[in-house]
Amino acid sequence: NFPVASRFLPAHLRPHVMAIYAFARSADDFADEPRYEGRRVEALDAWEELLEACYHREVQHPIFFALRDTVRQHNIPIGPFKALLTAFRMDQIKKRYATFTELRHYCLHSANPIGQLVLYVHSHHEPNLHRFSDEICTALQIANFLQDLSVDIPRGRCYLPEEDLIHFGVEREDLLAGRHTAAFKELMAFSVHRTRSLFLRGKPLIRQVTPGLSMELEATWRGGMAILDRVEEADYEVLRFRPKLERRDMAEIAARSLFSFGRRLLRGEV
Repeated sequence: NFPVASRFLPAHLRPHVMAIYAFARSADDFADEPRYEGRRVEALDAWEELLEACYHREVQHPIFFALRDTVRQHNIPIGPFKALLTAFRMDQIKKRYATFTELRHYCLHSANPIGQLVLYVHSHHEPNLHRFSDEICTALQIANFLQDLSVDIPRGRCYLPEEDLIHFGVEREDLLAGRHTAAFKELMAFSVHRTRSLFLRGKPLIRQVTPGLSMELEATWRGGMAILDRVEEADYEVLRFRPKLERRDMAEIAARSLFSFGRRLLRGEV
């Protein structure tokens, strides 16, 4: 969703968003890239030390030199950055989740901080807006998990909660074999519905933020919902193929977001 959303980002804020992105992208590389095998936690620990340092003094590392300017200009607390690093550390040791509550706890660290940081950059510190953002970010993360089952399961990761597998009678062997059983499809229909509910709970955020961010959020929100549509349109047969958005989908999302914003502008709602 990022390439769509970034087109609506005001130019003067792009360096700050890119500073945050660079921090997160590098940390993600430490957690996932083969070249860091055997020293992932060490690299993440060193990254956290640089993060803490940049909140107290200038750091010569180019990413943290830029990040220091961003956090000072926008009064961003260190918490969301530390939460992201916690998520990357969790990725090293946790491959399955017993309950949906446990999965949401992971999203609290892996996804929600990104939305919080974007709000801070746009000068939104209101707690109620951050709560709406958390719902959207968790929904985006889970939509991505549902989209990526064909990639994650062969790698030993399963983001379908164990309690849901048991409730719907889905066998782990069927997941590994890529069998789209009736039980699996029922589980996926339930998961898509639950994730849509999260998106809808967070949707009020779109109308309560600055105009530029409103368009960005609408595009991101629509992109996440479109992923769920693609999973549904595939009849939930996503264990052997990864549904994705095509360029025409991106164009439609951008057009619908602009149209919706223009309509709200004419109504005096922006």
